[in-house]
Amino acid sequence: MRGEPSCPKCGGRVRAPGLFSDSWQCDVHGTVHPVQPVIPPSVDALNVVVHRTQVPVWMPWPLPVGWLFTGVACAGDDRTGGRATAVACTGPGPLGGMGELILVAEELGVGLGARYAGIDGPDPGPTMDVGKPAHAKVLAAGRPTPLWHVTGAPNDRAVFAGEALGMWLWAVVWPEQSGLLMYDELVLADVRDAGAEVELVPCGALSPRLLQP
Repeated sequence: MRGEPSCPKCGGRVRAPGLFSDSWQCDVHGTVHPVQPVIPPSVDALNVVVHRTQVPVWMPWPLPVGWLFTGVACAGDDRTGGRATAVACTGPGPLGGMGELILVAEELGVGLGARYAGIDGPDPGPTMDVGKPAHAKVLAAGRPTPLWHVTGAPNDRAVFAGEALGMWLWAVVWPEQSGLLMYDELVLADVRDAGAEVELVPCGALSPRLLQP
C-alpha cells in the first residue's frame, strides 16, 4: 500500500477519477474507495486519519500491557472522506510470542476488513452466524459490542466481526491462538474522541500486516 493509492479489496492498482469516471476504479473490483499510502506509525499519522475519516478509528485503550500502536490505514479520498480505517497494534500474545491485532471500521461494501481477514468479501455477513451467542464482546465507545467468529479465514489468524456505531467492526488477530485476546473484553476507544490523550499513544515499528495481510 505504500507509495500510491490501492484497492481496499485486493491491494491492486487503482485509476484516479478522470474524463470517463468520477470515482476511483480497480480493474478487478470496479468502483472502490482507495486505500491511501501507509505512513510510519506516529501521533501525526493518527491525526491525519482522524481528520480525514467519516468512520471510527478504533484502538484498544488503554493498550494491553506491552502493546504498541504499529500503524494506521484509511480508505477514501479527500472528496468523499475516509470510508474505512484500519489500526494495527502489536505486543506479547496471551500464550507467548508476539501477537498482532488489526481493528477495521468500515461502511458497508468497502471490503478492507475482508481483505485483512483473508476471506471473500466485501462484508462478513455470510461468514458469521449471528443466530448463535456472540463469541466475544468488546466495549466500543462505551457500548457493549458483541463480536462473532468469522469462518473461512486462513488458519494463521483469528477473525471476529460485529457492528459498532452503525459500521462494521472487524478484529483480525495473528497468530490464531492470540485470538484469546478478544475474550478479555477489550475496551475500544474511537481515536476521533480521544482529544489530548492521543499524544500518549506508544508507537512501535510499522506492522507489515498493514501492507500485506
